[in-house]
Amino acid sequence: MNLANKLTLLRMALIPVFIVFFYIDIAYWNYWAAGIFVIAALTDLFDGLLARKHNMVTNFGKLIDPIADKLLVCSALILLSAIGWIHPVFVIILVGREFVVSGLRAVAAAEGKVLAASNLGKAKTVVQIVAVVGVLLQDGFFKGWGIPFGLIMIWASVILSLVSCADYFIKNRGVLKDIF
Repeated sequence: MNLANKLTLLRMALIPVFIVFFYIDIAYWNYWAAGIFVIAALTDLFDGLLARKHNMVTNFGKLIDPIADKLLVCSALILLSAIGWIHPVFVIILVGREFVVSGLRAVAAAEGKVLAASNLGKAKTVVQIVAVVGVLLQDGFFKGWGIPFGLIMIWASVILSLVSCADYFIKNRGVLKDIF
């Protein structure tokens, strides 16, 4: 197993650690949880860079990397919704988009077709990560200015999710037409 895939597995292993810090009864639990979340999210950046730069791209990595990303972000969104820090409707939209796109990719793959991730989808993931951290830190630096940074980023991620989902369907309509 190469280093890129080990980083992806580390990201998955950090999810339960994130959950523990989310629920642990200590001062600044949310800062600890945010730190674990950031470390896990950074493994996504580094595993991709390593895989491409050192020709470590594997079928295992292609399969597990997007799953690890979705598990990390969706876990955080669901937990934040459970304590009332993010409205459940936002989480339904964000998680629902992941199911729709992943499902269509799986159907396409069964037909021997590959539906690549778009730059909009990648931007959506980055904005979701920033949004989760912003919400966990309760707007951190921006709090003194009265700017609801976390909420603004959640709205941005919802908009990007919807736009990237529509873009995904539009760009792949030929492939999808053959499937359906």
